[in-house]
Amino acid sequence: MAGGVISSGNTKAYPGNLTCKVLITCLVAACGGLIFGYDIGISGGVTSMAPFLKEFFPEVYKKQSEIKASSNQYCKFNSTTLTMFTSSLYLAALVASFVASFVTKAWGRRFSMILGGVTFCVGALLNGFAVKLIMLILGRILLGIGIGFANQSVPIYLSEVAPYKYRGACNVLFQLSITVGILVANAVNYGFAQIEGGWGWRLSLGGAIVPAIIFIIGSITLADTPNSLIQRGKLEEAKRRLLVIRGVDNVDEEFNDLVEACEQSKKINSPWLNLFSRKYRPQMVFAVAIPFFQQLTGMNVFMFYAPVLFKTMGFGDNASLLSALITGFVNMIATIVSLLLVDRWGRRFWFLEGGIQMLGCQVVITTAIAWKFGLNGNPGELPMWYAGLVVGFICIYIAGFAWSWGPLGWLVPSEIFPLEIRSAAQSVNVSVNMIFTFFIAQIFLQMLCALRFGLFIFFMFWVVVMTIVIYYFLPETQGIPIEEMAGIWREHWYWKRFVKEADEELVEVKVINKDKENKQ
Repeated sequence: MAGGVISSGNTKAYPGNLTCKVLITCLVAACGGLIFGYDIGISGGVTSMAPFLKEFFPEVYKKQSEIKASSNQYCKFNSTTLTMFTSSLYLAALVASFVASFVTKAWGRRFSMILGGVTFCVGALLNGFAVKLIMLILGRILLGIGIGFANQSVPIYLSEVAPYKYRGACNVLFQLSITVGILVANAVNYGFAQIEGGWGWRLSLGGAIVPAIIFIIGSITLADTPNSLIQRGKLEEAKRRLLVIRGVDNVDEEFNDLVEACEQSKKINSPWLNLFSRKYRPQMVFAVAIPFFQQLTGMNVFMFYAPVLFKTMGFGDNASLLSALITGFVNMIATIVSLLLVDRWGRRFWFLEGGIQMLGCQVVITTAIAWKFGLNGNPGELPMWYAGLVVGFICIYIAGFAWSWGPLGWLVPSEIFPLEIRSAAQSVNVSVNMIFTFFIAQIFLQMLCALRFGLFIFFMFWVVVMTIVIYYFLPETQGIPIEEMAGIWREHWYWKRFVKEADEELVEVKVINKDKENKQ
């Protein structure tokens, strides 16, 4: 069958319950998504505020003032400096994620989370008190470092703590936290934009300190994962921790398997080099492909630049911020749907359903924009029904992403890696995510100016490609213990050739070594 759907019937069924303690632990850890989501939501709103543009990006402010109703609306926000303000964060997060992989492995997931929260907090203060552009950019870089550490450590933490039967729902809490951060940021932008004197943008940017403090305090109260404790040689503490989070009297089987996985990981001299070995080929392909496709859905266009995009479409200042608030609310509600159903209907179902839903909405949105704006970007007077149609289909599109590629983009990569390469592979996943987030954030406004409504056709193409890739090449990971995940690739119609050949090579090496020992 295409996709190689695997049943969990041949895997071990470790005992464990979704206890109140585990749920609270996952909720606290998932707060790392708040800082990421708040930043995604806040940057687009702030860059649409006239006082902010007037102070730091006067050339964009001047261009807006000069553009008449008959001018090309597609190009009114086109500024390399303005997009660098947004995208510099993701370049910093890219670099930070590689550093975070070493920190996460050496000092634990919890330490990386705390470090990420503190760095983000400093960046928020710099942005809130900025008086020069350099302070804004430096603040964005510090925010990016914090996000790089949080995005590297939190999904791993959640996957390792959660019972395997509920791993999907627990991991989706991270994406839910991101959506809450986006919604709060949109509400904050809308409220602070009403402040007389035009200084509300400072409260919007400086307000990032609130989710950062929540994340820091929450991380301090957490204990590290059993996997991380075993990796650092703290076996007794790890077993006690496993007993607590599983809520049962006997965890010997799972604990012994974790210890065995750790012993195997210690035999790997260089996890980074081993990432590219043949037996890890399937995991590495999806560590790159999933974040790559996630960013090329076009979702971040709506999240980063929702107010800017709506303003370009002809909505007024407050109307554009309000529309972004509405889409942020839809994003959060749809993520809750994923939280409730991802462990019931599986990962592949949501990936495929989301892809089809996004594609259909993009066709309608592209047609609506092309019909009303044309190539010259002159919408004239926008009727209410048109505005409602565009916002409505954008909401349906966002819902499709929010219960599929949004949460699954973090869940699936975090659960498919074996322990020996988990930290390094998660860094690759985060790095690819940040590379293409940076790419989209940096060139979106230029692409909008150059391609007009054709930009949305560009994203439609990638939605088609990624849906086909998932259908044929991603096996189902639902209901499989994280340390038993290797089996799904051995039964997949395509990936089994890589994994079985690697297994055969390993057996040959063991036989050769044993013969040498016997001769000696």
